[in-house]
Amino acid sequence: MRILVVDGMGGRIGQEVVSRLRHAFGERVEILAVGTNSTATTMMLKAGANRGATGENAMRVTVREADVVIGPLSLMVPDSMMGEVTPGMAQALASSAARKVMLPLTNPRIDLVGVTKAPLPHLLDEAIKAVSSMLGKEVDDV
Repeated sequence: MRILVVDGMGGRIGQEVVSRLRHAFGERVEILAVGTNSTATTMMLKAGANRGATGENAMRVTVREADVVIGPLSLMVPDSMMGEVTPGMAQALASSAARKVMLPLTNPRIDLVGVTKAPLPHLLDEAIKAVSSMLGKEVDDV
């Protein structure tokens, strides 16, 4: 299974996602990292991603290889992350056939209803469990 982790800004969330995926699944999964900037990509590579690239074209190309995409929901909103997410990036992610496990992190201009606000570590636990169920593996120690 190929998992694409996407992040921007400082890359801290992507770094944590990659680290948890690597811990839960080891080398059973290939982790691809795409950052909206080079700092985010570097952080995800340091956390254990197999390959990484930066920018809109990298997103358009790499999302075609992915079975699953994980990242903040704001990646599917054009001009979010202070403009780092281009309309092309958002469209590439939204129209991808890959399963999407999106973290409902807030954007100052978007209110999500029907979603329980949970701390980031809990959201990451749920994301890893979602991937685990896709792999058919139970992860108890995430």
